[in-house]
Amino acid sequence: MSDYWDKELERLTSSSTESDRGLKWLIIAAIATIVLWQIPFGNYILYPFTILATWFHEMGHGLMAMLLGGNFEKLLIFPNGSGIAMHSGSLFLGRLGQALVNAAGPMGPPVAGAALILLSRGRSSTRTGLLVLGAVLLISTLIWVRSLFGWVAIPLLGLSILAIALNSKPWLQAFAIQFLGVQACISTYHQVNYLFTEKAVINGQMMLSDSGQIAQALFLPYWFWGGLMAVASLIILWQSLHIAYR
Repeated sequence: MSDYWDKELERLTSSSTESDRGLKWLIIAAIATIVLWQIPFGNYILYPFTILATWFHEMGHGLMAMLLGGNFEKLLIFPNGSGIAMHSGSLFLGRLGQALVNAAGPMGPPVAGAALILLSRGRSSTRTGLLVLGAVLLISTLIWVRSLFGWVAIPLLGLSILAIALNSKPWLQAFAIQFLGVQACISTYHQVNYLFTEKAVINGQMMLSDSGQIAQALFLPYWFWGGLMAVASLIILWQSLHIAYR
């Protein structure tokens, strides 16, 4: 009986140690990412994750428009990491619906990132999450992506993620999905100035930022909505990590 409890305690301790180690690596990765953003060549190292975050952002706009009765027409992604999601048709809820579509862009990466982190709790769900993400990247290219750069970059990301899901060890799959999740969540802070800007230049054109469009559709200044989304992103990341590692 004593041997049984000794083995059980060892198993639980080992599991806890591995969990703590995984969380530490994620925190280190997040800090390293923030540091890399501040140095000249850092953005080149993080470039694939920037493009993935842009895809989450624009898909958030487009899918929310569809949920509210609009038509998701196309998605454009450009080499500088910016993007545009175009939709048409009237939206349910009027001005509130338009504000929700605008907010779904900045909130797309943290929500998607949190989902990836939560899927990492189980071995089968981790693999399934990577397979679904890779497949959706490829499918979205066929249905919505309409820029030359997007036709190249998005399938490459999708195929890379599918390769990890199909050909790597479970520990690497778990780290990959959590790393992608953290990258998506903190990408909000890569261009945090965008959240606190009324207008922004996208593909050479001056446009209202998402925060600016929310303010135009509803009330209160753009910086209020930008701050609200920045705080919400941090809360979503914290809660997803708390649930995944409790």
